[in-house]
Amino acid sequence: MKTILISFLILTAINFNNSYAQSPGSKNFGFGIILGDPTGVTLKFWTQRENALVFDIGSSYFGSPRLDIDYLWHFDAFRSNIAKLYAGFGGVLGIGEGKGFYYTEHHGFYFRSDNGDGLGVRGVFGVNVIPRNSPLEFFLEVGLLVGLTPDFGEAGDVGIGMRFYP
Repeated sequence: MKTILISFLILTAINFNNSYAQSPGSKNFGFGIILGDPTGVTLKFWTQRENALVFDIGSSYFGSPRLDIDYLWHFDAFRSNIAKLYAGFGGVLGIGEGKGFYYTEHHGFYFRSDNGDGLGVRGVFGVNVIPRNSPLEFFLEVGLLVGLTPDFGEAGDVGIGMRFYP
């Protein structure tokens, strides 16, 4: 995890002064992979220069499959056109029993004992890097998930991934 974080920070330090649109090549749709929670496919639709709608679908402790829908705001915290911080909120739908590796009933994380559908809300915070003259976006995010049904509970999410903008 340390190596991934250091590599990500190095990417954010590259070429901060170039003038570049937030999405690669000013395209408004990208798709890729996310590893963590959930592990699966990610889609991003830019609605404005600093706002985007993100859909993630994959396997998670909250449900397998799990669908996330988040609305994001991007901030120029680094004074860069390459790297941005973002924050947002959204909803989570988990179908079936989760496939996670770190939830337990005894340690206070969300635990599901049946195969019912789960519904929750999520807050997310992250950083994305869009290298100059590249159709790729790299991101690292953390989130807080609050499960509302079938039982109330909370858990943390971490995801790292990449999107391609055709």
